[in-house]
Amino acid sequence: MRTMYKVRPLHSAELPPGHLPTCMYRLPNLHRAPGTAAPQEEVDPSLQALESRQEEILKRLYELKSAVDGLSKMIQTPDADFDVTNIIQTDEFSPLTANGADLDLMLGKDYGALKDVVINANPSQPPLSLLVLHSLLCERYKILSAVHTHSSVKSVPENLLKCFGEQTKKQPRHEYQLGFTLIWKDVPKPQMKFSVQTMCPIEGEGNIARFLFSLFGPKYNAVTSTLIDSWVDTAIFQLQEGSSKERGAVLRSMNTALGKSSWLVGSELSVADVVAWCALQRTGTANTAPANVQKWMKSCENLAPFSSVVKLLK
Repeated sequence: MRTMYKVRPLHSAELPPGHLPTCMYRLPNLHRAPGTAAPQEEVDPSLQALESRQEEILKRLYELKSAVDGLSKMIQTPDADFDVTNIIQTDEFSPLTANGADLDLMLGKDYGALKDVVINANPSQPPLSLLVLHSLLCERYKILSAVHTHSSVKSVPENLLKCFGEQTKKQPRHEYQLGFTLIWKDVPKPQMKFSVQTMCPIEGEGNIARFLFSLFGPKYNAVTSTLIDSWVDTAIFQLQEGSSKERGAVLRSMNTALGKSSWLVGSELSVADVVAWCALQRTGTANTAPANVQKWMKSCENLAPFSSVVKLLK
């Protein structure tokens, strides 16, 4: 039988008899024998720069860790059971008995204009702490007080319209140090503006109380300031707005704190006492409070600004 066509050999060299190729093509060996030199390959410059940067960062982190370890051996850190009472007692500055603070230094100098604090509040939930702080500020500064009613409110009780009392002495506006205007308005929470044209409003009774108390120029250390802020938030969110269970827990904490000192924080009245006392008055739990809390409440009411609010509630 004759062949129809011939195929040209694919390999130029003849293979030994019985030997067939095991692969279609060959690749260079990627593994080198031990002791042999690695082939010279070109390194990517960006990869080399990244490795150098990583080594530099690790070196700096190691140096920082060594510095922190050294500082930790020099500083004696108190444990969780450390009693901060001694630190608070060293805070001898009393904002209510010290000399008058410089309002220009605290609020900025405003030539030719009276510094005005304008507060919007809902008459259905009068901010008692702001009324107490207003009376305290009147003992320190010459304040031009005014009460107005916004059109969003249909009627306001007579006692709230006269919550600042009557100003018998009419003086020119420029002779006052601070203007304090309260506007009864239908708002969800109290709002305050100090610089009416440029300042964003401060919202919430606790935040406004902090601002007003800062006008006394108190100087507290970090521990005292933190405790005061904590008591203010506790009084607003748990004692005033919380459940009965939360109120009971707060009253127990207050009773413990007032067993160690006359006031909630340290030996002087602070904004924490003002806000907490007003919260108790608003919730109607003052009569069922523990013994130390009852004693503290009487101490508050012996001060004229608190007693004036008590009369306002009757």
